[in-house]
Amino acid sequence: MRRRRDETGAGRPRTIGEALPEALAAAGLTEAVARAQAMAAWPTAVGARIAAVTEPRRLLEDGTLVVGVRTHAWMTELSLMEPQLLARLASAAVTHPVRRLRWELLR
Repeated sequence: MRRRRDETGAGRPRTIGEALPEALAAAGLTEAVARAQAMAAWPTAVGARIAAVTEPRRLLEDGTLVVGVRTHAWMTELSLMEPQLLARLASAAVTHPVRRLRWELLR
């Protein structure tokens, strides 16, 4: 574990909050964690009713969030709501922005 120097110059352990970003970057996981934030924000951003019939699957590098939907009827309704859903996700302040939604039927 790397140590940081305090004002006296003596090393001391870093907090996990200080060490984690460096560890994620070293493992090449920074971008994957940022994309996962959008998926974690989905239920809160869209509300309980929509969250009950959908399942965020993956956020692609181009900002497309792939979302599974339970029925064709819901898929049609949600397609019409895409601008509002994108605005809700944008206000969730996720690190990796969602630019587009792509719908898939859940099996």
